[in-house]
Amino acid sequence: MAFVELKGVGLLEAQAHVWNHILGYTNSMSLKCALQLGIPDIIHHHGRPITLSELLTALAISSTKTDSLWRLMRILVHSGFIARGTNRNEEETYLLTPSSQLLVKENSMNMLAFAQVGVGPLLTTPWNSLGAWFRQPESTCFEMANGTTFWDLASQHPELNNLFNEAMANDTRLLMTVVVRDCSEVFRSLRSLVDVGGGTGTTARIISEAFPHIKCTILDLPHVVAASPESTMINSIGGDIIVQWILHDWSDEDCVKILRRCKEAIPSKEEGGKVIILDMVVNEDMRHHKSTETQLFFDMMMMVNFGGKERSEFEWLKIFTDAGFTQYKIKPILDVRSIMEIYP
Repeated sequence: MAFVELKGVGLLEAQAHVWNHILGYTNSMSLKCALQLGIPDIIHHHGRPITLSELLTALAISSTKTDSLWRLMRILVHSGFIARGTNRNEEETYLLTPSSQLLVKENSMNMLAFAQVGVGPLLTTPWNSLGAWFRQPESTCFEMANGTTFWDLASQHPELNNLFNEAMANDTRLLMTVVVRDCSEVFRSLRSLVDVGGGTGTTARIISEAFPHIKCTILDLPHVVAASPESTMINSIGGDIIVQWILHDWSDEDCVKILRRCKEAIPSKEEGGKVIILDMVVNEDMRHHKSTETQLFFDMMMMVNFGGKERSEFEWLKIFTDAGFTQYKIKPILDVRSIMEIYP
């Protein structure tokens, strides 16, 4: 096949596109550095836009690194984590954006644990084996790199297990704050609910507080449930089922098995039985490029580290049908994630 002949600007744009993706890790590593230094917390506690010299002093680093710190802040501005302004002395100042506010420790919905896991060596090192993995029998690159699955490793190492649970709990607080406020109609008619893969019970507690008439319980692995705080609002198993960001951990075949068991456990459709799924529905519509890119990033991460996948509506429909469900609704109102309701 002949090469498409590129000249002038077209050739240079193609080169820049390749460079951009070769160096794409720069955004992640710059963000990781900002978190290691505690920059979001420093700006938050400063109480007003901070100058470079004030930031340098707060970080207690040498003035010889002034230019390097300015360059770090410049890439963080470019990537949307820092906003830039000017004070009355015409000095450049920095303040937090909505994204970096999610990286402040005092924020109960912070994403710090998620970032620590996501850009840490445990999940980034396996990517180096991706090419070799395609020719090997292991189910994931993570297993090639660590000799075991992520889940088995977490069950053996309490620190990793606690960090992952914290990441999931904080994500749940963020997501469910929106869900119970903007999607309350999904829950109003329910009397009881089982949160499958419910982690430390954050979802169940938020639903119980928003809808006190719903009796909730969580179902998860023993080492996960053991870390759950006690609650008088969480009761025995039974009723409708919610599955939040769990099915993407599993193969299509396992998802069918899980949903078949869920179908056996819920009341009939006539009695109001349903399974509520909070997960991604991949939309490759280029009008939503940034959201789709995030979904595809997650899909590749799931393949490399967990053996799972993100799915399109067509892929979800096949799983629902194979599991014996007859009707479904998808509400794509949670940015990269959606609420799905499926009925027996």
